[in-house]
Amino acid sequence: MKAFVVEKYGKDTVRAAEVPVPAVGDRDVLVRVHATSINPLDKMVRNGEFKQLLKYKTPFVLGHDVAGVVTKVGPAVRGFRVGDEVYARPRDLRIGGFAEYIAIDQDDVAPKPESLTLHEAAAVPLVALAAWQILVERANVQPGQKVLVHAGAGGLGSTVIQLAKHLGASVATTASTSTIDLVRGLGADVVVDYAKEDFSKVLSGYDLVLDALGGVNLEKSLTVLKPGGLAIGVAGPPDAGFAKQLGAPALLGVVMNFLSRKARKRAKALGVRYEFFFMRANGSQLRDLGALYDKGELRPVIDRTFPFSETLEALAHVEQGRMKAGKVVVAVVPEDA
Repeated sequence: MKAFVVEKYGKDTVRAAEVPVPAVGDRDVLVRVHATSINPLDKMVRNGEFKQLLKYKTPFVLGHDVAGVVTKVGPAVRGFRVGDEVYARPRDLRIGGFAEYIAIDQDDVAPKPESLTLHEAAAVPLVALAAWQILVERANVQPGQKVLVHAGAGGLGSTVIQLAKHLGASVATTASTSTIDLVRGLGADVVVDYAKEDFSKVLSGYDLVLDALGGVNLEKSLTVLKPGGLAIGVAGPPDAGFAKQLGAPALLGVVMNFLSRKARKRAKALGVRYEFFFMRANGSQLRDLGALYDKGELRPVIDRTFPFSETLEALAHVEQGRMKAGKVVVAVVPEDA
């Protein structure tokens, strides 16, 4: 089958290749991939940023989002049949959405939302799971609480805005001038044009801040939290909880805590908290999220769709920050096929 693989860790190391169709384990479903999408995590994995924790053996197929049709099921699979339209974020060490076929553990798969096409559904799994796990599991957002999400027009930010509003929160976001109307349409109550205003000068008293930029932006984010508030970083720095989540040795947890010591120390001084977040695969949560898409509570925001042959161009489009808003989708099977 055709696929795009990481030959070795580093920039410009993804290439088109012919690789075997994956073997199907007892608990696996084999999916004919119709579409995938690009995530910042693809670049991070390609570059080897997590290679001490996620030990991929090169060459490996890249890609963290999948939407497609089941073509084969393992003998222990229950609830899925050949012909089912599904979507998934395959678990770590079993990614591979940039390919014509992928074998996925049944626990990571869910029926595609009926209201979405396969190409639309491919934009959903990773960002929707991240939004759910941050807002519902980690932060336990309640009605009336105040949530700030940076880069609200992005794939993750646009999903967080919608889910936070569904949960009853008041939502603020940062955005460019050109995307202000978009994020307001998604439900943002307060929009700060980052080119014209410093969010840390105009916002305060927030229960939760989601930061995807790190560095100075994270430091400023800590200052807009109310006492006891929580800042969650998806770009780093990592902490010991990340190492524990991935089952890494205790020593790596110490290293991770060292990397995040500045952010945690600053947070403690301000009477707030900082935690790193790394999402995980979960088919059951995708079922719940699918219902929200079908009810119209959530909708994907798609910037552009590339053909499968232009996967490298799609990666460059995201890495160079050329998106206007939302996710970049790669059509493995053409939309009109």
